[in-house]
Amino acid sequence: MVYWLLRRRRRVTLANLRLAFGSTLAPCDRRRLAGATFRHLGVTAAECCRLYFGRPGALFDRLQVEGLEHLKDALAEGRGALCLTAHFGNWELLAAAHALTGLPLNVVVRPLDNLHLERLLARGRERSGLRLIPKRQAIHGVRAALARGECVGILLDQNAGRAGVFVPFFGHLASTSRSLAVLALKTHAPVVPAFVRRLSGGEHLITLDPPLPLVVTGDLDQDIVLNTASFTQTIERHVRAQPEQWFWVHRRWKTRPG
Repeated sequence: MVYWLLRRRRRVTLANLRLAFGSTLAPCDRRRLAGATFRHLGVTAAECCRLYFGRPGALFDRLQVEGLEHLKDALAEGRGALCLTAHFGNWELLAAAHALTGLPLNVVVRPLDNLHLERLLARGRERSGLRLIPKRQAIHGVRAALARGECVGILLDQNAGRAGVFVPFFGHLASTSRSLAVLALKTHAPVVPAFVRRLSGGEHLITLDPPLPLVVTGDLDQDIVLNTASFTQTIERHVRAQPEQWFWVHRRWKTRPG
């Protein structure tokens, strides 16, 4: 129903899919994938209501985790860990799932424009012990969390405007936040990819990959671009595996180079 009611978001989704997949995806297949994306977001919204307002730990019994040893090994280095993720799968469940591991998690968030909705969402997120770092205070908050040896989650898949760096995403340059690359280069904290996807039976699988190797050439500007490109390539790999579970309704390629 939302797919047909929100015409602007439907147009954005179809345009994004056309840009990302080109002629490899027929128009009928684009419409089918767009519909699947909206169904995924609808299920995600319903799950989040259970997660935030239901019993504590709701949905955790339908959750599997792979690769937790990668994150624990990264934390053992004593510099904390930067968790690279995206608006993919049920990303809110991914954040809440830290309660299962006993590992403290901080997440950098952009406050919503609606103050009442922002407060409601923040209370729901904090039920699991999640610590929220407002985007405007990100540098100080992230450095403090890493100094405590904790995990910091950063979603790196949205348009960053003129402040971002342009790196390839689905074959097209996309403005991407330089924050994760800068933090990794300055703090030497390992970057651990962390993604969740919904399985066919309704369960969820969290996958933690080994830390990504950091490119250090001595040219800071170049290193920021190269590492941001590597991070974005990792996101693309996960999205290509389950394209209907990414946030195609966002204008990812809104800002153009030049």
